[in-house]
Amino acid sequence: MDSIDLFVKNWGSKNAMVPIERDDIVELEAKLNTFLPDTFKYLISTYGLVHTPNVLTKICDLGVDISEVQDFLSLEDIASLSKLYEMSGMPKGHILFASDCKGNMFCFKLSECASQQIDVAVWFYNYGLGTVTKVSNSFTEWLEQFNEL
Repeated sequence: MDSIDLFVKNWGSKNAMVPIERDDIVELEAKLNTFLPDTFKYLISTYGLVHTPNVLTKICDLGVDISEVQDFLSLEDIASLSKLYEMSGMPKGHILFASDCKGNMFCFKLSECASQQIDVAVWFYNYGLGTVTKVSNSFTEWLEQFNEL
């Protein structure tokens, strides 16, 4: 979990982040009929909803070709936006968990969350193109790319 702690230290805004109660996470998993990866649950139960406004600036300054993360979604938004985005054209079977500054979303594949997992791949939904592409083999690896900036 070191890379998650480092990500929050490096990129999390200093605004008060409130850890999310485990019971609320379990309730969301029941509502979605799936399991969120343990690494993601560690992030939100330890730190809360991380806001990372400086990631975009750093990526632009370095000219790096990675999609920036700006906001991690609330539990309510995870449930509602996952359905809303599917209704607006996103391929079915994804759980949204974070966004960039342009309405694009980072997500987990529902099929990869069918059983309890420590970590799963991260996918990127490009709202403008209507495509979902794999951006990392794991949530931890995905956060690591930002730690390396």
